[in-house]
Amino acid sequence: MADTMTGTPLLWGGFAVFILAMMALDLGILNRKAHEPSLKESVGWSIGWLLLAVVFGAGVWGFEGADKGLQFYTGYLVEEALSIDNLFVFLAVFTYFAVPRELRHSVLFWGVLGAVILRAIFIFVGGALLHAFDWLIYVFGAFLVLTAVKLARSHGEEVHPEHNPVLKICRKLFRSTKAYHGSHFFWRGDDGILRATPLFFVLVVVEFTDVMFAVDSVPAVFAVTTDTFIVYTSNIFAILGLRSLFFVLSGVLKRFTLLHYGLAGVLGFVGIKMLVSPVLETRFGREIPVLLSLGVIAGLLALSIGASLWATRRAARKARR
Repeated sequence: MADTMTGTPLLWGGFAVFILAMMALDLGILNRKAHEPSLKESVGWSIGWLLLAVVFGAGVWGFEGADKGLQFYTGYLVEEALSIDNLFVFLAVFTYFAVPRELRHSVLFWGVLGAVILRAIFIFVGGALLHAFDWLIYVFGAFLVLTAVKLARSHGEEVHPEHNPVLKICRKLFRSTKAYHGSHFFWRGDDGILRATPLFFVLVVVEFTDVMFAVDSVPAVFAVTTDTFIVYTSNIFAILGLRSLFFVLSGVLKRFTLLHYGLAGVLGFVGIKMLVSPVLETRFGREIPVLLSLGVIAGLLALSIGASLWATRRAARKARR
């Protein structure tokens, strides 16, 4: 198996400083006051993060070669696509907890910050395991195929945040308030007792949700490349753009009725790729081209999104008759 770590310590440190600086700029300067981002603002941030990812990928392409550049873009597309599934859960969580619109931006910021840290742990542990135990690639591949089948059969299932086991534990451990207190996660009342606000429980569910999705998405990117730096950076760029994407798509998410089939296809494809790639390399000295993987993944997503929009328009026309 290829080496799972590239990039000098300076490169890793520079990337970490860049991410922290961008997040500090976001919360500390541009969004100090809790508010609901406008569509224009959200689209601007989404395009900005997309352009940064494109520029970063171009840098990888220029310094590490075309193959590494394509690996980054493919990993980014896989992670961005699978992250859309998170948005459906976020919308259900915000609805269940009746989160004021002006507070959603703040809780997603802290959710993204937690995801950056948790994804780093997942990716470094996963990379180390794959490097030490080559046979785990078959376990990851089989897991992704099974997850793809489950996702394809999950149409119509609703999200129930109240059944979240971590949420149940936190509610038993922390005293809580019934009302929101701005963007505070804890609030000390007139009696002097510190209590968790509903926003804290929202954050708990958001973080737990990301952990669950990381179990699928991180192995999916490892199916594209075992280069830990590429896996991590593609993950982080996708996650950082997720918050703005939520505010862009929150009003139209229900129109993506067939998207889960496209995501299932992506997971199934990368899972099968994980299973067959070692055989192709050892027995035939061949690899599945990264460009082919990128094309298949993009095609599956485009097809499912197009079919979703066509189906919802057709249903709307029938309803008007």
